[in-house]
Amino acid sequence: MPTEVKICGLSSEEGVDAALEAGADFVGFVFFPPSPRNIAIDRAAALAERARGKARIVALTVDADDALLAAIAAGLRPDLLQLHGKETPERTAAVSTAMGLPVMKALGVAEAGDLRRTEDYPAAERLLLDAKPPKDATRPGGNAAAFDWDILRGFSCPKPWMLAGGLTPANIVDALAATGATAVDVSSGVERAPGEKDPALIRAFVEVVRAFDAAATKRLAS
Repeated sequence: MPTEVKICGLSSEEGVDAALEAGADFVGFVFFPPSPRNIAIDRAAALAERARGKARIVALTVDADDALLAAIAAGLRPDLLQLHGKETPERTAAVSTAMGLPVMKALGVAEAGDLRRTEDYPAAERLLLDAKPPKDATRPGGNAAAFDWDILRGFSCPKPWMLAGGLTPANIVDALAATGATAVDVSSGVERAPGEKDPALIRAFVEVVRAFDAAATKRLAS
């Protein structure tokens, strides 16, 4: 199966169109004010209409309350909610039920022991494995840093998962080869400045992933 690609933190027509033209499978919008990628719901909704039916629309939130989640669900009409905060398994299940939407739960990873948490979220449709943020970080996630991919060698996850954290067009082949990931999430790695997506980098990222897939298919067929 082709590797699924998610372009996250989109905030412009240029970025959304580049993601779609490149063949991204998911487009993500961030609803978290401390992030340079934060976007208003109505603005995200307008951009999402360019992608609807072409890629899955993802809404990223961080420990959001029910009122914000409901406003996002109604305004954006996402296909998937991405919970990127400290949401517990119980909260994750409650959000999915209350909003009537599938959920992807992000988990911070720094060492092999962190992978045990992948068994704790049965209500999530899929999981996203991201680098743990630095202790002084104001935002969750890898903050453009990758974790040690070697700890994922031989990793067996109880449900579909996506790799994130510090991915770029330059290192994505190494990441895929090291981890066996079948889905990847990129944000800052395809930007010309914080929060400003670069269409050329988006195209390059997806092209490298597709070339990796083609080479893998060729090896299997030979």
